Amino acid sequence: MAIKKSSPETLCPISRAESVVGDRWTVLVLRELFMRSHRFDEIQAQTGGTPQMVAARLKSLEADGLVERRAYSERPLRHEYHLTEKGQAFYSVILALRAWGETWCKSQEEGLAVRYTHQTCGQPAGLGPLCEHCGQLLRREELISEPSAAYALERQARRDAFKGSRAAEPSTKVDKPD
Repeated sequence: MAIKKSSPETLCPISRAESVVGDRWTVLVLRELFMRSHRFDEIQAQTGGTPQMVAARLKSLEADGLVERRAYSERPLRHEYHLTEKGQAFYSVILALRAWGETWCKSQEEGLAVRYTHQTCGQPAGLGPLCEHCGQLLRREELISEPSAAYALERQARRDAFKGSRAAEPSTKVDKPD
């Protein structure tokens, strides 16, 4: 995937935003960063993307100023990926996608995948963008997340399957964006 550039040929902000974050894999990588998955392997395991796909999205997000790399190991050199201020500003979009998905893409019997408590008022936050209890704008740093048991098991199963597939692979090095 080539690194995307903004669309200067249009003044449409939706078109310009779509050129940065307008594919499934990019949104899933951002979801993982918001869920505090910072290491390449964890992002890959939870998105289900190939190493090349995840690497390309991280490079593109870094080039667009949404993500920054931070070294966590010198030998071998390894990086974690963290949202910048620009990346953090995407949270309202993630909340909107979550609310729409919870409302229109699953049955009521399934329950919420993640419940949020608003630290400011100590009450359930609801689907946002405003706290359903106190009416304040929901900010990531003011939310306590609690995944449902089913969603926690789903994420653990992906982690376990990823580790299992890595153990079964022949030892070949994949080019990660380090």
